Amino acid sequence: MNAQVKITVLKRSHNQEYLEKYAESVWDPCERLQEGQEFVASGGNMPTGFCSWAWADIQKYVMVLARGGNFIGVKPGTFVTCCTDGFRPVFFLVERIEEREEVEADEKSVPIALST
Repeated sequence: MNAQVKITVLKRSHNQEYLEKYAESVWDPCERLQEGQEFVASGGNMPTGFCSWAWADIQKYVMVLARGGNFIGVKPGTFVTCCTDGFRPVFFLVERIEEREEVEADEKSVPIALST
């Protein structure tokens, strides 16, 4: 299985306290991504227009979902993660895009009893 995975920007965060204490200047939240923005990853490739730094952080989760895996404690086919920018982290929802035809076929399938 190598499903497509949708990546949705949930939230851009801003750690003002850390910026003031540890950075040389105070920055605004991430300017590359916006809440609600959606991207689709296909074949393990970074989506066009996606942040390469964030991709390096979340790619492992995208690949697990693309290959049919799931994570303990969250809804199957989903995961929430973020980039590792400690000053301005961006949170993402990653979701496996199921082929609708496969889902419909599974819903219509009838168990078959095997005789011996």
